[in-house]
Amino acid sequence: MNLFSRHKNTVALATVLLIQLLALAVQVKKQTVEGPVRLIRLLTVDTIASFERVMLHTGEGVRGVWTNYLDLRGVRAENLRLKAENDQMLLARARDEEELRQAHRVLSLLNFKQNWIDTTVAAQVIGTSGMETSRLLYLDKGTKDGIRADMPVITPDGIVGKVLAVFGHTAQVLMINDPSSGVGAMLVNSRLQGIVRGTPTGGVQLKFIMSDESVKPGEALVTSGGDQIFPKGLPIGTVSRVSVGRDLFLDIELKPAAELDRLEEVLVITQQKPRSPDVSGPEPVRASDILAEHLPGIPVPAPHGGNAATPKLVSPAGTKTPVKAATAAAPKTTKAAPSSAAAAKTAKPAAPLTPKAAPKTAPKAAPKAAPKAASASAPKVVSPTAPKAAAKPRAATGEDRPRPKSGASGGTR
Repeated sequence: MNLFSRHKNTVALATVLLIQLLALAVQVKKQTVEGPVRLIRLLTVDTIASFERVMLHTGEGVRGVWTNYLDLRGVRAENLRLKAENDQMLLARARDEEELRQAHRVLSLLNFKQNWIDTTVAAQVIGTSGMETSRLLYLDKGTKDGIRADMPVITPDGIVGKVLAVFGHTAQVLMINDPSSGVGAMLVNSRLQGIVRGTPTGGVQLKFIMSDESVKPGEALVTSGGDQIFPKGLPIGTVSRVSVGRDLFLDIELKPAAELDRLEEVLVITQQKPRSPDVSGPEPVRASDILAEHLPGIPVPAPHGGNAATPKLVSPAGTKTPVKAATAAAPKTTKAAPSSAAAAKTAKPAAPLTPKAAPKTAPKAAPKAAPKAASASAPKVVSPTAPKAAAKPRAATGEDRPRPKSGASGGTR
């Protein structure tokens, strides 16, 4: 109260000025794009907008901190999980590709042929039959476009039917949900074969499957190729309901893969060529190779019975020889050296022999000593002494020849 009593004049003046400003703001109008607007409204909007702008930026900053930092605690675990799933998918893909290549090789080995789609013609649906009991389509392509009767009609999702009649610029297609249609079909998992036919209400059923067979809802159905119209392996649909019918057969209702009630464009297969499957391609990638890329390296163990700490010597040929083997071979060379020296000494007494025997014994002694020294692989080879021993007998044979008598020497000379 003391503060207010001391400054009551100032407070009263400020209050009066504020009331006057508010009164002026209510009365004064400012021209804007939308028209004249009171000044008090503009001031109020600007004030509240500034406060809301600050709150908005503050909220975005808090959310950014939570999203970029605090909420990333589980990202590492999720990355590890995704990496493990990716590795499993790579392994499964490698196995599937190898099995596919093996199947192609078996087909090629057995000389099996398959019908491959070579040429298709795109056509547009221009009309349907006006009867509930028949399911027909009319296309804007005919004989002038290469379309003939009994040609299969498909979509990227599944089969539609076959060409029933052809005219100049139009063609009539019998759909698979017509009661008079028939398509050879096969269950993907159980490999059971039957015939797909339509019902009067526009449904699709699989006929002639025995009641003792096991067929589960959700199993896919493809063409079997037995009708000689559709190539083998085209999708037909999936099993929606299975029940036991009459005549020991199952009543199997199907859901078509193609949307037969919403067809606008279709493809007509105009040409099929049977040929063997192509087994050429890149080299197979084994699942073990993919797994090895994600595993750490494994050290190579030491040989069985060997010492890992034993140093190894590399010979000029590139082979590794243990030190023990080299030391074991060394004593043999020391034993072989005296034998070669003894052979050289025994060759010296051969000098007094006759001239014919000396040349024979000396060359024989030298070659025998040399191979022994070379085969022993001793560090000191004594083989050079052998030729010297062989040379001395030759010199001795010239000097020690028996001289003729003095009387005869003059005659001979």
